[in-house]
Amino acid sequence: QVQLVESGGGSVQAGASLRLSCAVSTRTFSNYVMGWFRQAQGKEREFVATIRRSGGSTRYADSVKGRFTISRDNAKNTVYLQMNSLKPEDTAVYYCAASYRTLWGLAYSDYDYWGQGTQVTVSS
Repeated sequence: QVQLVESGGGSVQAGASLRLSCAVSTRTFSNYVMGWFRQAQGKEREFVATIRRSGGSTRYADSVKGRFTISRDNAKNTVYLQMNSLKPEDTAVYYCAASYRTLWGLAYSDYDYWGQGTQVTVSS
């Protein structure tokens, strides 16, 4: 069973930065497309960013493009989400997800494994 553990969340002021990490327990991390999703209170979980197996290609939601960067270190079984210029509307629980089935993980249904989430709160 693949396990994902997020870390790095917290409470910050608008304009600040945070870096989320997601450690994945598997011997075949490089076989997984990785993604970040978020869920604000009272809203559905939404796509944030995804990165392909090699780490060479990424995609982002329009709402975070230019501010967030997803990356991965296949030697450390870890995927990151660097979040800059944070806004109050970025407040949510952020989830890491892994998929072995898809080439691009843009939808919730693309993913096979999920972490428990980490809270990010941005105040104005």
